[in-house]
Amino acid sequence: MAPVATDSTVHADGRVGKRIENYAAFWQKDLSKEAGQDTENRLANYTDVINGYYDGATGLYEYGWGASFHFSRFYKGEGFYQALARHEHYLAFKMNLKPGMRVLDVGCGIGGPAREIAQFADVQIVGLNNNDFQVGRARKLTAKAGLSDQITYVVGDFMKLAEKFGENSFDAVYAIEATVHAPSFEGVYGEIMKVLKPGGVFGVYEWCMTDRWDPSIPAHKEVAHGIELGNGIPEMRPIANAREAIIKVGFQIEHEEDLADRPDPVPWYYPLEGDITKAQTLWDIFTVWRMSSSGKFVTHHGLWFIEKLGIVPKGTWEVGETLKVAADALVASGREKLFTPMYFVVGRKPAEN
Repeated sequence: MAPVATDSTVHADGRVGKRIENYAAFWQKDLSKEAGQDTENRLANYTDVINGYYDGATGLYEYGWGASFHFSRFYKGEGFYQALARHEHYLAFKMNLKPGMRVLDVGCGIGGPAREIAQFADVQIVGLNNNDFQVGRARKLTAKAGLSDQITYVVGDFMKLAEKFGENSFDAVYAIEATVHAPSFEGVYGEIMKVLKPGGVFGVYEWCMTDRWDPSIPAHKEVAHGIELGNGIPEMRPIANAREAIIKVGFQIEHEEDLADRPDPVPWYYPLEGDITKAQTLWDIFTVWRMSSSGKFVTHHGLWFIEKLGIVPKGTWEVGETLKVAADALVASGREKLFTPMYFVVGRKPAEN
């Protein structure tokens, strides 16, 4: 069991001190000391794991990545933010979202994808998130964009969707790199199935280990551990697990593809490599620089300093350190195609006879 931190301060923005401080304690930093009980503890306490991570990491995500906390494919010469938006548009297009649909965004972050998809497809979106701090940011940014009449946000657990919204409540549901945080794919996909109307569509970009990943190989196990620790994920699972869960809960798969396996000349993980010579546009140099050795140095010391001043909650610096572990693990696993952040599935809930 993770030790309990002493700072129980609830900040005005919704962040909780002890959750941030406790976050790293859910993992053994030395992989050789990891045991089954550590994974079980993370799965049983997934809400604390997720909230501790995002209480500490959200500001860093916004600083380094913008308002859409996900990866994407890249075309040569394509700007970073343009690629993120295209990835969101592709999801909406493949789901065939239509104006007036009521759509649920499961694990909406601070609402970047919801705002983009709402405008692209002219749909009504409800964003669900169990993190108060992120929901607060989402509402503020959405009001600023003038989209509050089209997008609403609620705090809730994606393992209890039917309890929150009632069955047959949405025309469509999507999840962008969020349901990997669930204690089981079958559990969260089953809840999504319940809240969809008969004939409704579900689209997901899922984080998975690929078929090339073999947990019996120490290096493979280590890279999965780094992804878990650095991204607030209780347990990384293979593509086969996600596919089986989607089918088992009753979805009819209409499209399935690992988009990271396409032969793109610019890999999805290139912004994490920190090589400014690979920046696709002039405006992207600063984004890529943040992950360079000098960029990490500035973030490392700057975050430590502002935490000491009390500008950010205690524990934020340590969460920031885990993000560096995540970046290294994601790049390493991406190069070897052991991991994908975009196993893409569009599934349909059977229509009633």
